Amino acid sequence: MMRNVLALFAVLWSLALAQQYRGLALGTAYPEIGVQPGESVSLTLTLKSYGLPPGVVRLSVPEVPAGWQAVLTGGGRLVRAVYLNPDQEASLTLRLQPPKEVKEGTYRFLVRAEGLGQTASLPITLMVGQGLPKRLSLEAELPVLKGPPTSSFRYRVTLRNESDQDLLVSLEYQAPQGFQVTFTPAFSSQQVTSLPVKAGESRDLDVEVSLPKDTPAGAYGVTLRAVAGDARADLALTLEVTGRPEVRLSTKEGRLSGSVTAGRENAVKLVVKNEGSAPAKNLSFSAFEPSGWEVKFEPEKLEVLEPGKEAEVTARIKPSPKAVAGDYMVTLRVSGDEGVSESLDYRATVVTSTLWGLVGVALVAVAVLVLGFAVNRFGRR
Repeated sequence: MMRNVLALFAVLWSLALAQQYRGLALGTAYPEIGVQPGESVSLTLTLKSYGLPPGVVRLSVPEVPAGWQAVLTGGGRLVRAVYLNPDQEASLTLRLQPPKEVKEGTYRFLVRAEGLGQTASLPITLMVGQGLPKRLSLEAELPVLKGPPTSSFRYRVTLRNESDQDLLVSLEYQAPQGFQVTFTPAFSSQQVTSLPVKAGESRDLDVEVSLPKDTPAGAYGVTLRAVAGDARADLALTLEVTGRPEVRLSTKEGRLSGSVTAGRENAVKLVVKNEGSAPAKNLSFSAFEPSGWEVKFEPEKLEVLEPGKEAEVTARIKPSPKAVAGDYMVTLRVSGDEGVSESLDYRATVVTSTLWGLVGVALVAVAVLVLGFAVNRFGRR
């Protein structure tokens, strides 16, 4: 209960003091600051009326060191006066531009507001040569990422300007040959190679690293670099590439069609190649063939196929003895661990067996002989 009474008393006391004060107040958050030689400065000023009628307040900068330029702006325009309603506040910007060759030291300025029978003054001091040096920093949310070479390695990186002046920062990188690195400001789709960063500001970047799909498994390092004049910051990133097998199946001659004889085994030479970045393990072969056909593979399995290596496999296709001449589709497939799978469609053109051709000729000859015998024996009657 006592605390509430004390808090109420404090509020009433502050209101009473505010009602007693009448006049103009002119201020800024940091009236004395250190800057680098040659650096221009922009300060935000606040002008407020307390208990005064509405009217115009005129502004001036009566004290400016030799060679310096001092300009007051409001709403992006040059101003010399402000109209204030009772207890109204106005925001202004004081821009201070040093001469080309300014020496280190202390420089004093004075800003004045006059009107409504009141005057307010604001002294400002710049300590040239006592500003913060240019300094940048880079930090990654997750500096180590893991995945196959076909995945997207995307890092969220924070760039900080730890100096007291605005900087234009160039973005660079060092990476293994074939790696590509892109920089994109967070929540944007436009890639950049440089960007402005205000004094004391932080900017979030999405850094994406893409690499060749045949990159072998292993750990790889990428160095990011932010540069602005003499200021420089480096950041080391790590990519742990897990690797992935990727097999391709084709015929040795590159043809996807050929002639086969009904009822006989027909050898088709196949080549299986691992174009991935990790060993392909437990490869087995299978086929989807027309009804009555048989397909066998030699060998039936491959225990392991290293990246970049290839192996020869023979598919023995045996059409049904009753297959008629024509084109048939046979699907040949290889599959293994880690979801490895590849297939090809082989068009088999069936031709009749030479034996069956001879049997057909013999049957025709027998028919002709029987017919001739019948004509000779019965034709004269």
